[in-house]
Amino acid sequence: MADPMQIVFLMTDTQRPDMLGCYGHEAMRTPHLDRLAAQGVRFNHAYCCQPVCGPARVGLFTGLWPHSAGGWGNLQAIGDNVKTIGQRFRDQGFQTGYMGKWHLDGSDYFGLGRCPDGWNADYWYDMRNYLEELSPEDRVRSRRTATNQDPDLTAEFCYGHRVSNRAIRFLEEYTDSSFLLCVSYDEPHGPFLCPEPYASMYRGYDYPPSPNLADTLEDKPELQRIWAGQRLGQDPPARRRFPAFLGCNSFVDAEIGRVLAAIDQFAPNALVVYTADHGDALGAHRLNGKGPAMYDEIARVPFMVRWPGHVPPTEVCDQPISHIDLVPTLMEAAGLAVPRSLEGRSMLGTWQDPRQATRDTVFIEFGRYEVDHDGFGGLQLVRCAFDGRYKLSVNLLDTDELYDLGTDPHEMVNLINSADHADQRDRLHDALLDWMNDTRDPFRGYQWQRRPWRIDAPRPTWAVDGWTRQRENEEYEPRQLDYDTGMPMVEAARRK
Repeated sequence: MADPMQIVFLMTDTQRPDMLGCYGHEAMRTPHLDRLAAQGVRFNHAYCCQPVCGPARVGLFTGLWPHSAGGWGNLQAIGDNVKTIGQRFRDQGFQTGYMGKWHLDGSDYFGLGRCPDGWNADYWYDMRNYLEELSPEDRVRSRRTATNQDPDLTAEFCYGHRVSNRAIRFLEEYTDSSFLLCVSYDEPHGPFLCPEPYASMYRGYDYPPSPNLADTLEDKPELQRIWAGQRLGQDPPARRRFPAFLGCNSFVDAEIGRVLAAIDQFAPNALVVYTADHGDALGAHRLNGKGPAMYDEIARVPFMVRWPGHVPPTEVCDQPISHIDLVPTLMEAAGLAVPRSLEGRSMLGTWQDPRQATRDTVFIEFGRYEVDHDGFGGLQLVRCAFDGRYKLSVNLLDTDELYDLGTDPHEMVNLINSADHADQRDRLHDALLDWMNDTRDPFRGYQWQRRPWRIDAPRPTWAVDGWTRQRENEEYEPRQLDYDTGMPMVEAARRK
């Protein structure tokens, strides 16, 4: 009898690579993730699909871009006909467990408290479920960073610990079964709740400085200067201290360590994948948090894979990879057919041989931070292409950006109008336009082509490129019909 196929996907919220010791930052106390990296492949250039919580999860859990699935801003639900990885694996006979932050149901930050289709309801545990376990007083305490100073605060009170408890129970129950287990921590996202010794672990610690703390944002998008606000006219901070954030970062590492220990006991041959949904500027380019900027501090994420006998240990991969490719990769690893409707491609070959590239360009997008809030810049349409060295960001309503990370790793010098870099810029621009067309980006149009620096852009026409592009989602739907004939379409993409 064949051994069961077991997959554990671990993720955190708002975690940069330089918040982990294994990425070269020894002051970060993350021994469990560091050990995971040593047992598999660590990726240096992994990027999210959109650097905001909900849209980032869309790419991770559906294999579709946020603009395709409908969830291109926080608190926007994905479409009814969009299938999650849980549904796809459940329908192929896998046990499927999900516990932790979900953020795809269109509700508030905490979720609906109801298990969506595709997941085992006995293990479903979103943030609303957690809050409903607490008294009104404790609900408020759970949302206050100051609670870290309470000597009575224990790990058992924290959401991440309770998420780990359910993950461990799932591993124990299904030790002999094929399964997909997703463990989605809210930590180290604010309010950074964590008990001692983590709450005081980084008290007095200075986060390393970076040249881009002094970025003047000249020749950069106005939206970034608006975002920077008063910080733009101030001297860079002499110190950056984030004791609660970094303490919570080490706390969630300890919780991941509990789950890794259970994997070693109950599913030692499991494929284990770890990443974060996005990063955080932490003052870089005068910005805080995440949002409509494609800087590495915000859009680049940690990513690791361990799979005994399949993925080499102690390897580091410098190839650019994207979260959009996770779903097809897990499906291929599990021996399942990869649906044509998925917009990523399998990177299993790169996992097995880190010198092998999955793609020559990764893409990142931005639509809106959140539907409920008028703020955070409102609508900010951004599309980005990165080839491992050059990064092009087209800010549809603002100034565009081009950075050479080979000579300018801190992304200080905007080369968008540099004649010496026109070939690299235009090549990425062409790739970006092709990607928007291929993925049926609903915001595509001639405005993306006709940028001030693109002197050979075609004149705008009503027909734009003159193509129609229907969807091929035939695993759960009938083949779409041609509007002109009412018959099943022959080619999904065709001249109209």
